[in-house]
Amino acid sequence: MKRQLPKRHDLAPLMRFKRPVWSPKDRRLAGALTIEDLRRIAKRRTPKAAFDYTDGAADGEVSLARARQAFGDVEFNPAILRDVSTVDTSRVVLGKRVALPFGIAPTGFTRMMQAEGEIAGATAAAAAGIPFSLSTMGTTSIEDVAAAAPDGRNWFQLYMWKDRDRSMALVDRAAKVGYDTLLVTVDVPVAGARLRDVRNGMTIPPTLSPRTIVDAIPRPAWWINFLTTEPLAFASLDSWSGTVADLLDTMFDPTVTYDDLAWIKEQWPGKLVVKGVQTVDDARRLADAGVDAVLLSNHGGRQLDRAPVPFHLLPQVVAAVGNDVEVHLDTGIMSGQDVVASIAHGAHFTLVGRAYLYGLMAGGRDGVDRAIEILRGQVERTMRLLGVRTLDELEPGHVTQLVRLEPRRL
Repeated sequence: MKRQLPKRHDLAPLMRFKRPVWSPKDRRLAGALTIEDLRRIAKRRTPKAAFDYTDGAADGEVSLARARQAFGDVEFNPAILRDVSTVDTSRVVLGKRVALPFGIAPTGFTRMMQAEGEIAGATAAAAAGIPFSLSTMGTTSIEDVAAAAPDGRNWFQLYMWKDRDRSMALVDRAAKVGYDTLLVTVDVPVAGARLRDVRNGMTIPPTLSPRTIVDAIPRPAWWINFLTTEPLAFASLDSWSGTVADLLDTMFDPTVTYDDLAWIKEQWPGKLVVKGVQTVDDARRLADAGVDAVLLSNHGGRQLDRAPVPFHLLPQVVAAVGNDVEVHLDTGIMSGQDVVASIAHGAHFTLVGRAYLYGLMAGGRDGVDRAIEILRGQVERTMRLLGVRTLDELEPGHVTQLVRLEPRRL
């Protein structure tokens, strides 16, 4: 083999130096290629109690593990030799077009996870052309979220309290400032047994104790932001002093029935979505009741452990009510591939909670933008690799659900 010393002009194309990124946050986020990467960054930068509140689920956390495993058990069936030079990820959802087949789910106590909280989520969602859902347990007021994202598509999530008048006062406030969709969550007669929160002594606001102080030492940015920004204010109440579990048990009402849902529907002028549907029969009954969408969800595994996996339930519900109402889905989504699999399996739309919060904890508004960017890129790439150009071209034949769990036949 003949050798020679390289010439300068031969080396030049090989010696391109990457422009340095001086911002540590920008470097972190640029290096995050998946939602799991954002999760690892978030865990390093967030105190244990706040991170575990986001990351954890109920009891043994079986429901959450099964939901994620269900997406891992998907096998895609791609078509080849299709022109996928352009793909359209938009879709009309509840009467208005959205840019992507996912939105931001309602999450409680969001400013406790990172000081920018719901404002970061709402403004990032507006910039991306997707819906943002404000939780009853959110830590920014209904009006402040609307003011921060006046051109965004804002949805409000309602827990029906024991104090009905107070609940409907929230609904009225949301309607007055332009929220177009109400998500009524129905899987919370009581709070789930979220054992990580109990073990961490999770309180609102976080309590300074010897353990939390030790935990804060490697995470000074979180504490500086928490202590130097406005005290936590809630979408639904002015303040709370106590544990998360106590607050939830005070607010959740175990007497809520279909009659209450009809009462809410009469008073809400916009679209109505029922969140927490976990059986085909309930989906049929809700469709008959005239709701606009059912959201298949087991609350991210945070309520009843070993609850049905929404992705497993999806085809049956779509077959039963898909011509009458939109079928939406959440729980377990950690990638754009999961979103595409859900749409192919029959979902009209999906919502992401933890995936957005990991981005928030990793880098505030910039981190939420990065989470959306990661999911968007994965959705577009998966569509191209499957050989489809629009969401409507996705159909059940594009996915095979590999069987891991099925009922025992007696």
